[in-house]
Amino acid sequence: MVETPLADDLAARILVADDQVHVLDALQLLLKNQGYSTEAVTDPRRVMQALASDQFDLVLMDMNYERDTTADTEGLELVSQIREKDKNLPVLVMTAWGSVEVAVEAMRRGASDFVQKPWENQQLLGKVQAQVERVHALRQAQHYQEDELQQARDIKTSYSRSKSRR
Repeated sequence: MVETPLADDLAARILVADDQVHVLDALQLLLKNQGYSTEAVTDPRRVMQALASDQFDLVLMDMNYERDTTADTEGLELVSQIREKDKNLPVLVMTAWGSVEVAVEAMRRGASDFVQKPWENQQLLGKVQAQVERVHALRQAQHYQEDELQQARDIKTSYSRSKSRR
């Protein structure tokens, strides 16, 4: 069983993208019941618009957005676009037409993990939680690194000022 997100994960924001409204509704209900905040979009263009205007901890996205297609080309291109915008944002891809080749190509382009539809709730939630924890740890490490750099700059500035007063 997947645990409820940790207290600092309660505000985790997940962008959910799928062209099927009933899939979006099911995913949003599942994720909101686990304490995640979600935003839903129905096409790749809206994914990029949402990413340009807000910060997310995870993108959970379908690989197909055109009716009667199983090529996954829209999803693969979208993974590449997301990765160009933010190399650290986890991307969890889903498709009903999953194949080893598609999963490998999605990972090569920067996807963090792959889920086949129909998904198993506990498995999906486990993957979501793992990716959210990973991005939070990465962001925390970056924050500490930035703080240390700022402290080093402050020390250097203080030292330079005290040296010039002599």
